[in-house]
Amino acid sequence: MKVLILNGSPKRDGNTAFALAQMAEVFAENGVETETLQVGSQLIRGCIGCGSCYKTRKCVFDDLVNQVAAKLDSYDGIVVGSPVYYASPNGTLISFLDRLFYSTGHIDKSMKVGASVVCARRGGCTAAMDVLNKYFTISSMPVASSTYWNQIHGGKPGDAEADAEGIRTMRNLAKNMVFLMKSIAMGKEELGLPEPEAKVFTNFIR
Repeated sequence: MKVLILNGSPKRDGNTAFALAQMAEVFAENGVETETLQVGSQLIRGCIGCGSCYKTRKCVFDDLVNQVAAKLDSYDGIVVGSPVYYASPNGTLISFLDRLFYSTGHIDKSMKVGASVVCARRGGCTAAMDVLNKYFTISSMPVASSTYWNQIHGGKPGDAEADAEGIRTMRNLAKNMVFLMKSIAMGKEELGLPEPEAKVFTNFIR
């Protein structure tokens, strides 16, 4: 099994990276391969709603988004980590996820397990988690939970190492994610995947 870990922090060795490393350690202990990508330090522009991806099946801006999209089928789960600077995920990460999920509507992500991880000095964690989880829940991806909300706290790099409860939360999150992925893999073999209803699009303007 393989999990994609996206670090949305511009700091390669910051508190978000520390939290994600706790999860990667548990994944390794359970035989799950991981690939970690540093998203937050890259120059990634936002979606412009051009619709080009409907025809070409890739984003018009050829950067890390298309590189990840080409490998989405190989992942059993996705972990998205972000610092919380202003009660929401990092803007660079949002730009990346908007374009990744929008341009890969043709790729079936159903039953790939998703998990969001957020890090703040103090507040805004649950608001940021809500934003990140929406990428999973629109894609038929089960969302992994832990024994507390998926958050860790720290201001300066290294502070999170003193958050014992946050560390426990990250490790339990990874354990739960491993169980979910393995259970889903077994379910696929025995039961297959749920058959979705036919697509229909409506809006509220008549």
